Amino acid sequence: MNPTLEAKIIQNTGASTVIKIEKVQSLWSDFGVLERVYLSGFKQDSIVIKRIKPPTELNHPRGWNSDVSAQRKLKSYEIERHWYEEYVNQLPPQIKTPNFLFYFESDDERVLGLEDLNVIGLSAKYSHSKQCFRHCLEWLANFHAFHINDTGNGLWEVGTYWHLDTRKDEWEAMQSGELKNAASQIDFYLKSCNYQTLVHGDAKPANFCFSPDLKKVAAVDFQYVGKGCGIKDVIYLMSSALIENELFRQDEIIINEYFIFLEKALQQFSKNDIDFDALKKEWMTCYTIAWSDFDRFLKGWNSSNRRVNDYMAFQTKEALRKLKNLN
Repeated sequence: MNPTLEAKIIQNTGASTVIKIEKVQSLWSDFGVLERVYLSGFKQDSIVIKRIKPPTELNHPRGWNSDVSAQRKLKSYEIERHWYEEYVNQLPPQIKTPNFLFYFESDDERVLGLEDLNVIGLSAKYSHSKQCFRHCLEWLANFHAFHINDTGNGLWEVGTYWHLDTRKDEWEAMQSGELKNAASQIDFYLKSCNYQTLVHGDAKPANFCFSPDLKKVAAVDFQYVGKGCGIKDVIYLMSSALIENELFRQDEIIINEYFIFLEKALQQFSKNDIDFDALKKEWMTCYTIAWSDFDRFLKGWNSSNRRVNDYMAFQTKEALRKLKNLN
């Protein structure tokens, strides 16, 4: 174990001893590691730390190893730190995330200390079930409702990891065509929504944790949280959790359910100044546009990704038709 790291953890938690540290997983592109730290003399038996340390040689799984990519990742960890420090303590119980514990810098690495969700019974991972999906959808609706019209101070000006302004290399890699040409218009359309909220930005199934009975849910990994149209989180969850034929069969049901959750959450959080019908109409209009925006990213990043399918192609075609009619 690392004596300096142990000392810093004890100093920041007030624990008496670090019993052991075990690896949970490496961070994306080897930018560090996620670890579970077992403690004695602390209010919980364990915590989770995210140790951020850029590799000496970049190692992106898809070969995107530019300095632009590295700087985006480093900024994402700063955004996530700000999120945990400044936003998490304001969240209601319906929007569970790990609590922030501490942050320090030591030995050329940054260390973010967080509550261990396993300790509070949120240890189950996503299973391919309607129950899990509905819980994720409701969590997103609560998140979007609570943060409606939030300025997102200190977060990404535009949330999601595939935002065009941060993905110029991937745009350059796209084949020439209508989608590539329309990328800026798509981006402008989504940024121009009257009803903006905060989006999680990476709301895939792996970033949700559940209680064993699947009645409780929490979300993790807030590197790309920022302002945006809430439907962007919804289409990303759909693309990540469902396969092509499920998308064609279930999309209307899912979208209707999301807006039921959203309307209920707006009422719960006393967002009485929000015209729900106008918000729903606007975000429904953004549905195909949001799909085409994610399609644009995937076509440059990895066009063979399983999410590049006929459903996405259909939504992109509809989006491009809609944008043409605006001109």
